[in-house]
Amino acid sequence: MNSLILALLMMVGYLVAYHTYGKFLARKIFKIDPEAVCPSTELQDEHDFVPTKREILFGHHFTSIAGLGPIVGPAIAIIWGWVPAVIWVFFGSIFFGAVHDFGALVISLRAKGRSIGDIASDIVNKRVRTLFLLIIFFELWIVIAVFALIMAILFTMYPIAVIPVWFEIPIALVLSYLVYKRGKDAILPSIIAVIIMYVTVVIGGYFPIDFQAIFGMSATSALISWIVIVLVFDAWLASSLPVQTLLQPRDFINSHQLLIAMALLILGVIVAHPPIVAPAVNFAAKGAPPVWPFIFVVIACGAISGFHSLVSSGTSSKQCDTESSSLFIGYGSMLMEGTLAALVIVAVAAGIGMGLTGKGGELFTGTAAFNHHYADWNAAAGLGSKLEAFITGSANMIQSYGIPVKIALAVMAVFIVSFAATTVDTATRIQRYVVVELSNAYNFKSLSRRQIATAFAVITAGILAFYDGSGKGAMKLWPLFGTVNQLLAGLALLVITIYLARRKINILYTALPMFFMIIMTGWAMVINIQKFYNTSNWFLLVIGIAVFILNVWMIIESVVVLKSVYGTEKVIPEKVI
Repeated sequence: MNSLILALLMMVGYLVAYHTYGKFLARKIFKIDPEAVCPSTELQDEHDFVPTKREILFGHHFTSIAGLGPIVGPAIAIIWGWVPAVIWVFFGSIFFGAVHDFGALVISLRAKGRSIGDIASDIVNKRVRTLFLLIIFFELWIVIAVFALIMAILFTMYPIAVIPVWFEIPIALVLSYLVYKRGKDAILPSIIAVIIMYVTVVIGGYFPIDFQAIFGMSATSALISWIVIVLVFDAWLASSLPVQTLLQPRDFINSHQLLIAMALLILGVIVAHPPIVAPAVNFAAKGAPPVWPFIFVVIACGAISGFHSLVSSGTSSKQCDTESSSLFIGYGSMLMEGTLAALVIVAVAAGIGMGLTGKGGELFTGTAAFNHHYADWNAAAGLGSKLEAFITGSANMIQSYGIPVKIALAVMAVFIVSFAATTVDTATRIQRYVVVELSNAYNFKSLSRRQIATAFAVITAGILAFYDGSGKGAMKLWPLFGTVNQLLAGLALLVITIYLARRKINILYTALPMFFMIIMTGWAMVINIQKFYNTSNWFLLVIGIAVFILNVWMIIESVVVLKSVYGTEKVIPEKVI
């Protein structure tokens, strides 16, 4: 199939889905009330609860849920063939991920902006709240430490990204001042901000900041230095500031950056329209785990991801101005992420065939290029390999209409690192909310203060990162992240389903994806636990079993509640979640 036809079909399909299925869910299932007072207004504090225009909040929400997920997932899952990747990204985002994100946002809006884990105490029971919040804390603990490492790796891989990524902070601060202090409309200043940022991209392309070259550091010392800088300035400082000071404006700039990157890719597809060189299906990929159920774990962002429910019910619900904006923000952002994942599939399935340079300097094209990069699972599974496939394929398509390859590489590298920075900031802020909610639940007031809770989130992530002295400590737990994240998605859908059931609303639209995700990812978790046992990896085995037991326990508790709900005609009062 031609890459242009594939991309167009998927994008048109997403547009149709938003105006049909999405609006049906808003009207008939979640019964959106445009007149409802949202937490951003009711609890406005100019720090976390801030009423925000939907286009600005869309930028924050999208860049927070995306991160590197819709890039690395499809870029590795395509080893099983482009057809299964396309099917899961397209239908998963419409009927699974967008429903999950939208539902989590809506019920949080109706619960004073609390996280979906905390809301579980009202919808299910207090024991489930504790179980859910512990699972969420565990996931975010890994995310903060690993994404700090990822940013450090990316800064060493692409030193051309250092100047533009860090210069984005003062640009965002000025944009915040103009919008919130001077009362300017956000559109024109944000466009100027993006133009300035791309000037720094060009500067970064010609003046890369490489710690090893400049300071004579070893590779390990450079990596550790970047991790510390990221944890201090992006995790702690950025997440401590009022949300409208840095998080919102930086994410709004990044949303423009995304649109520009996607426009460049789409133009590249139109101009180059390279044929797809990846196999349609390849279920016997050397060294790869079984496509069923692991494709539903490998491709999370871009289809459905439990982390999204944390953003929807964490930062976004505290900024959403009206319930009517929730469809655009919750459902629409997920479809936009699906579009990005679709373009990633095109880049690695077709763009890479336009030319790939091997380690020995040889040039591979067409099917040979794909087969060289995806020779086996181990060759394609590393972070650098995943990003290389996407960046190379993207740069190939972008330079097809005259943009120099150095600038094309700089643009895509900055795009990737900027999204990773957003994930670190948002995850740290959400972890602070989780720490506060747990502290309030157990009357541990000392940890419920904003700065102390933020420091706790950052310090615990730092301990995980540096417990082995390398900064890569979190990678010990990374093999568990995919299944934990997707089980979290299933559990979030479970809470949303019980919420609907208590109101005697048709649960079919959330229950089916909930059952599917819990079964598929539970299956994958069992396979991983068996693998840990067979390889004598007792550390991951113990943690994996513990997490699995917590999930099963929460599911049992929820099923008991669900049975009791259908055993009575009573409808939950509107003022109670």
